[in-house]
Amino acid sequence: MLVRIPNSNKNNVNFENTKKRRIFVIEKNGNRMYKAIQIDRENLTIMGVVFPDIETLNSTANAIGSNMFEGFKPTKKIIQIYLDLKTGKITNSQLIEILKETI
Repeated sequence: MLVRIPNSNKNNVNFENTKKRRIFVIEKNGNRMYKAIQIDRENLTIMGVVFPDIETLNSTANAIGSNMFEGFKPTKKIIQIYLDLKTGKITNSQLIEILKETI
Protein backbone atom coordinates (compact mmCIF):
# COMPACT_ATOMS: atom_id res chain seq x y z
CA MET A 1 0.00 0.00 0.00
CA LEU A 2 1.36 3.43 -0.92
CA VAL A 3 -0.14 6.47 0.79
CA ARG A 4 0.55 10.01 -0.44
CA ILE A 5 0.09 12.81 2.08
CA PRO A 6 0.25 16.33 0.60
CA ASN A 7 1.85 19.11 2.67
CA SER A 8 0.90 22.78 2.44
CA ASN A 9 4.07 23.49 0.42
CA LYS A 10 3.08 20.94 -2.26
CA ASN A 11 5.58 18.33 -1.03
CA ASN A 12 4.43 14.75 -0.65
CA VAL A 13 5.45 12.16 1.90
CA ASN A 14 4.83 8.62 0.77
CA PHE A 15 4.67 5.66 3.12
CA GLU A 16 4.82 2.09 1.88
CA ASN A 17 3.67 -0.19 4.66
CA THR A 18 3.95 -3.93 4.85
CA LYS A 19 4.31 -6.15 7.90
CA LYS A 20 8.02 -6.36 7.24
CA ARG A 21 9.11 -2.84 6.32
CA ARG A 22 8.26 0.81 6.08
CA ILE A 23 9.89 3.04 3.50
CA PHE A 24 9.77 6.82 3.64
CA VAL A 25 10.00 8.69 0.35
CA ILE A 26 9.75 12.47 0.29
CA GLU A 27 8.84 14.09 -3.01
CA LYS A 28 8.62 17.68 -4.18
CA ASN A 29 6.62 18.41 -7.31
CA GLY A 30 6.82 14.75 -8.31
CA ASN A 31 10.63 14.54 -7.92
CA ARG A 32 12.20 12.40 -5.22
CA MET A 33 14.14 14.67 -2.86
CA TYR A 34 15.61 12.05 -0.56
CA LYS A 35 16.88 8.53 -0.80
CA ALA A 36 14.34 6.02 0.47
CA ILE A 37 15.36 4.27 3.66
CA GLN A 38 14.42 0.67 4.30
CA ILE A 39 13.13 -0.13 7.76
CA ASP A 40 12.59 -3.81 8.47
CA ARG A 41 10.74 -4.14 11.78
CA GLU A 42 10.56 -7.94 11.56
CA ASN A 43 14.37 -8.27 11.47
CA LEU A 44 14.98 -5.04 13.45
CA THR A 45 17.07 -3.33 10.76
CA ILE A 46 17.40 0.09 9.17
CA MET A 47 19.35 0.02 5.92
CA GLY A 48 20.81 -3.32 7.02
CA VAL A 49 21.98 -2.11 10.46
CA VAL A 50 20.69 -4.49 13.15
CA PHE A 51 19.06 -2.94 16.23
CA PRO A 52 18.80 -4.59 19.66
CA ASP A 53 15.07 -3.92 20.10
CA ILE A 54 12.05 -2.32 18.44
CA GLU A 55 12.09 0.74 20.72
CA THR A 56 15.64 1.68 19.68
CA LEU A 57 14.80 1.05 16.03
CA ASN A 58 11.66 3.22 16.19
CA SER A 59 13.32 6.14 17.97
CA THR A 60 16.22 6.03 15.52
CA ALA A 61 13.86 5.88 12.53
CA ASN A 62 11.98 8.89 13.86
CA ALA A 63 15.20 10.85 14.39
CA ILE A 64 16.45 10.00 10.89
CA GLY A 65 13.11 10.92 9.30
CA SER A 66 13.04 14.29 11.08
CA ASN A 67 16.59 15.07 10.03
CA MET A 68 15.89 14.10 6.42
CA PHE A 69 13.49 17.05 6.27
CA GLU A 70 16.50 19.25 7.08
CA GLY A 71 18.63 17.75 4.31
CA PHE A 72 20.29 14.82 6.11
CA LYS A 73 21.14 11.92 3.80
CA PRO A 74 21.47 8.75 5.88
CA THR A 75 24.00 6.06 5.07
CA LYS A 76 24.47 2.63 6.60
CA LYS A 77 27.74 3.78 8.21
CA ILE A 78 26.17 6.87 9.82
CA ILE A 79 23.24 4.81 11.12
CA GLN A 80 25.70 2.33 12.68
CA ILE A 81 27.63 5.18 14.30
CA TYR A 82 24.39 6.65 15.70
CA LEU A 83 23.36 3.24 17.06
CA ASP A 84 26.78 2.79 18.70
CA LEU A 85 26.36 6.18 20.40
CA LYS A 86 22.79 5.47 21.45
CA THR A 87 23.68 2.07 22.94
CA GLY A 88 26.79 3.34 24.74
CA LYS A 89 29.40 1.59 22.59
CA ILE A 90 31.04 4.95 21.86
CA THR A 91 31.20 8.25 23.76
CA ASN A 92 30.37 11.73 22.49
CA SER A 93 34.11 12.44 22.16
CA GLN A 94 34.61 9.29 20.12
CA LEU A 95 31.62 10.27 17.98
CA ILE A 96 33.25 13.60 17.12
CA GLU A 97 36.50 11.88 16.11
CA ILE A 98 34.65 9.29 14.01
CA LEU A 99 32.64 11.98 12.26
CA LYS A 100 35.80 13.96 11.48
CA GLU A 101 37.18 10.87 9.75
CA THR A 102 33.89 9.98 8.06
CA ILE A 103 32.84 13.34 6.70
